[in-house]
Amino acid sequence: MFKNLQNNRNALGLMFMIPAAAILIVFLTYPLGLGIWLGFTDTKIGRGGEWIGLENYIYLWDDSVTRLALFNTMFYTVVASVVKFFLGLWLAILLNERIPYKTFFRSVILLPYIVPTALSALAFWWLYDAQFSIISWALLKMGLIDHYIDFLGDPWNARFSTIAANIWRGVPFVAITLLAGLQTISPSLYEACAIDGATGFQKFRHITLPLLTPIIAVVMTFSVLFTFTDFQLIYVLTRGGPLNNTHLMATLSFQRAISGGALGEGAAIAIAMVPFLLAAILFSFFGLQRRAWQQGGKD
Repeated sequence: MFKNLQNNRNALGLMFMIPAAAILIVFLTYPLGLGIWLGFTDTKIGRGGEWIGLENYIYLWDDSVTRLALFNTMFYTVVASVVKFFLGLWLAILLNERIPYKTFFRSVILLPYIVPTALSALAFWWLYDAQFSIISWALLKMGLIDHYIDFLGDPWNARFSTIAANIWRGVPFVAITLLAGLQTISPSLYEACAIDGATGFQKFRHITLPLLTPIIAVVMTFSVLFTFTDFQLIYVLTRGGPLNNTHLMATLSFQRAISGGALGEGAAIAIAMVPFLLAAILFSFFGLQRRAWQQGGKD
């Protein structure tokens, strides 16, 4: 029987997945279930709640701060993810070429990603300081501005400042992952295109991009998930300010549930993020379907 299982690809894969699935069920299913339950109650810290149905969600739908946090989250996620994708793809293509000290640059590019998020946020907090910002000082010395920029005090400046910090931290993950995908593309395909007289853009469009699509789907799904649920960067940099203009769904959920004590309301905000995260996962799933075409049959 064991030998039959070894020869059965699906059964063997299921056996290897059981330990990981058990861990996920224990450590994820219970917190998720508890969060869903709390979202339908008026539970507060130190006091058990009662079932109130959809009241938390109805209240949040009419809450201007929650709507602002949803807008901030969508804007933050879309802008940061798009910029990270294009910068990461450009860096991956560049590091895939024959350049001097390529191994060194591949190592250095990972530094922003491996630095703890809170430490990165503190560094950016100093860079954006209203009185001691090195960015404002440099621009002032070059004559490009006539006064220090209020990076974190102005709503739109704060939004773009937090997005810039997220991009700096997230680009290495996208670049290295896409670089790994580029390494799997056979050079013979590019040589054949060169013989046919294809330009660099044609090679990218007809070889690199189609073959890299499954990797792009996976890496961008993770990028969107990490960005949409970002907490540490925003909490350390702005704590949702000024005037809630940088609050994301994750930081607002924490503020309402932990700082404000309304566990039910905070849980409802967190659960409201799930549909958006599921949409990102479905995007990855349909992107991976291209693997069947690339392999000439079913995956």
